[in-house]
Amino acid sequence: MSETSIQEIKTSLPKILQQIPNLIIAENEKPVAFMGISHQELEMLFVAPEFRGHGLGKQLINYGIKNFDVNKLTVNEQNPQAIGFYQHLGFKTYRRTETDDAGNPYPILYMKK
Repeated sequence: MSETSIQEIKTSLPKILQQIPNLIIAENEKPVAFMGISHQELEMLFVAPEFRGHGLGKQLINYGIKNFDVNKLTVNEQNPQAIGFYQHLGFKTYRRTETDDAGNPYPILYMKK
């Protein structure tokens, strides 16, 4: 993603987070990860870089599956690490688009369990 796109996301994130019905935050003296869920869909997952690779993302996803029946998600095709992570957890691609929901040139994979 371009630096401009990243800055746009940072600017719009507070408003986006207010629209997510189920926001789960993991803390370690301060927030280190969060997951947003709406209608059985994982809307967002973020784990701070220094906490990646320790199972926190997997714990959050499993919590979402167990407590909110999460069974689908979308992921940027240009993020192979995330795709591999979701595939490892049993999600499979069922659809692909050339652009994201805002029409930006980021191919999106739609995955479900």
